[in-house]
Amino acid sequence: MDLVPDTSKFDPVVLELGMLFANAGFELSLVGGPVRDLFLGRVSPDLDFTTNATPDEILAVAKKWADSHWEMGRDFGTIGFRKRNSAKEVLLIEVTTYRAEAYDPDSRKPVVAFGTSLVDDLQRRDFSVNAMALRLPAMELVDPFGGAKDLAAGLLRTPGTAENSFSDDPLRMMRAARFASQLGFTLHPDVLAAMKDMAGRISIISAERVREELVKLICGAHPRAGIDILVETGLAELVLPEIPALKLETDEHHRHKDVYQHSLQVLEQAATLETGPEGPVPGPNFVLRFAALMHDVGKPKTRRFEPGGAVSFRHHDLAGAKLTAKRMKALRFDNDSIKAVSRLVELHMRFYGYGESGWSDSAVRRYVTDAGPLLEHLHRLTRSDVTTRNQRKADRLSFAYDDLEQRIAVLAQQEELDAIRPDLDGAAIMALLGIKPGRVVGRAYNFLMEQRMEHGPLGPDRAQDVLRDWWTEQPESQPEAPQAPQATA
Repeated sequence: MDLVPDTSKFDPVVLELGMLFANAGFELSLVGGPVRDLFLGRVSPDLDFTTNATPDEILAVAKKWADSHWEMGRDFGTIGFRKRNSAKEVLLIEVTTYRAEAYDPDSRKPVVAFGTSLVDDLQRRDFSVNAMALRLPAMELVDPFGGAKDLAAGLLRTPGTAENSFSDDPLRMMRAARFASQLGFTLHPDVLAAMKDMAGRISIISAERVREELVKLICGAHPRAGIDILVETGLAELVLPEIPALKLETDEHHRHKDVYQHSLQVLEQAATLETGPEGPVPGPNFVLRFAALMHDVGKPKTRRFEPGGAVSFRHHDLAGAKLTAKRMKALRFDNDSIKAVSRLVELHMRFYGYGESGWSDSAVRRYVTDAGPLLEHLHRLTRSDVTTRNQRKADRLSFAYDDLEQRIAVLAQQEELDAIRPDLDGAAIMALLGIKPGRVVGRAYNFLMEQRMEHGPLGPDRAQDVLRDWWTEQPESQPEAPQAPQATA
């Protein structure tokens, strides 16, 4: 299948900028992802250009034309611009001098050398599908490394040797897995072999850059393919070692090849349960997907062989939550993401047993309260965790969770369950008991919260009676015994 770039999607601003550079005697080409997306019929939100002009010359040509500019990338030859088009949309534009760069084997920082050739500039790019350019304003396609052909074949190759490409920037190995996830690409055998041989080079890349690639991979259309590549090449051993460790463990139900394959299936199923932008879990949702991937990482640590040949993983949810938080901290995730993902991992087993024994209303309230704002994520994670081939068992679990969600909805209507509070606040407690702020107020508040969870809304009068009864049993409510007078000499 031959692909052709859909240049009808060009914003006129692109050609306008090309004319500016041509009139000033410089070359300018649209390059990289925006060109690839033209072949795919998509519009890239950011526009990347390359030129034989130096950073100073770039500014001289376009500074007055743009609405604003920035120079943070000047050392790498990049000048950024903002420009409003006729529809008043703000376009982000980066123009970079032709260049070649390489990583020192022991350094995380690139060594930059400016060049004079468009083809040489394209050769230093990560993959052939990103090594295409459109010369402006002539709209001439420059594709010296067969990027259009590879794009049509869904194949990921490097412009030069894969070894040289990954040596220049080891993060490109992560990017290869990310493109497999986002675009469904197959890796060329040379790329795959180089990744296996050079996986250790990823250690010179900062945790922040690795994290960004991992997030994009997890949020891709085919995250399972991306994770498989990380594991197959050995990259996962260095950036996400908890995942390949799952391949050694047998699931307790003995229904899956291993926990690794089960976890990938849960990840896939969770992605299908995401909602649209206006829904409670808009996709792609990294928190839900990463929790699905990591939900069983505590199993290797908690595996026990029981009498009779059974295997147990008691408390793997708690162990997994700690491992997840530790890994996310190492990858420099923000605290909110760490708390959300690790909390979902911790809670993912809470539902099991509901179908057999049933829960009281207080147990349902606790489930909702413990999940807090993550309740809709937990619903989807719990449902995704059912991968058994036993259809009867799968149906039973599904019906049980349907029942639980229905009970949650009913209780929510009755009690505004998502904002459960005791019937008396701290000020009312202190006024009723005649006490000052301190730990005793907290204990009284927690007691009323327990009553609220167990019995539902009590109402202020009943809550006051219950609190008075509780107070009579507390040591602080008892008058201090008078001390005996000390004997005098």
